[in-house]
Amino acid sequence: MKEDKSKTAYMTVPIKKGKESYQNNLKTANYLRNNMQYKQALNKYLCSAMLDRNNSDIYFGLGICYKNLNKINKAVENLEKAVLLDNNNFETFYELGLCHLKNNQGCKAIKCFVRAIEIEPDNPDAIYNLGLAHEQVDEEDMALMIYQKLIETSPAYVNAYLRKSELLIKMQMYRPALALYNEVIKINPNYTKIYFNMAKCLDKLGKQQDAKRYYRKFLHYAPDDENANSAVKRMRDLQTVSSEKRNNFSIV
Repeated sequence: MKEDKSKTAYMTVPIKKGKESYQNNLKTANYLRNNMQYKQALNKYLCSAMLDRNNSDIYFGLGICYKNLNKINKAVENLEKAVLLDNNNFETFYELGLCHLKNNQGCKAIKCFVRAIEIEPDNPDAIYNLGLAHEQVDEEDMALMIYQKLIETSPAYVNAYLRKSELLIKMQMYRPALALYNEVIKINPNYTKIYFNMAKCLDKLGKQQDAKRYYRKFLHYAPDDENANSAVKRMRDLQTVSSEKRNNFSIV
């Protein structure tokens, strides 16, 4: 029987082309994703996935693209596939944790961030987001402990100071919150929007003159901030209170 050369050619050529196409698609997809062209990258990753279902990088790339396109459930689905294929990738667990946080799934986020920290114990972003996840499940004491640990191990990580301060204010612990804000200013003197929070703490502590001074500093450096109107209103209120006190004293 005569060999059908056309059939042989059909069976062999696409395999080679398919492999080349897969590698090119994946390379292009990574390039597009790194340049924040997520829709274009998504198509290339999907083409790669048709040719290789066992590559964790493909599902990681799909997850990141879906996440940035605000399709969080699809992002979770693909990142979980990436985890099944590679259980030792920090970025996959970290990004999956972020997606669970966005979906208000704090318990799932905690598991992901814990695993990420096991892989990279000193990564401050993972530790910080672990604190956020504990906040999301109403475990403020655990979150405070995590932020304090982060302050001790990464003293220049400003977000840990800010988040711990917010929790302390929530607990009406204004003096230690104010101390943390002072530390932030030492770390980054240009972080002037923090003057609004410092003024609020001083206000709550009954130090109205100091509060007014910090409200003024805040308005000087951040006149267009979303809290500017609140600062102006509070300064007027404090000024009214001061005037009433002076008038009462004069009458006496």
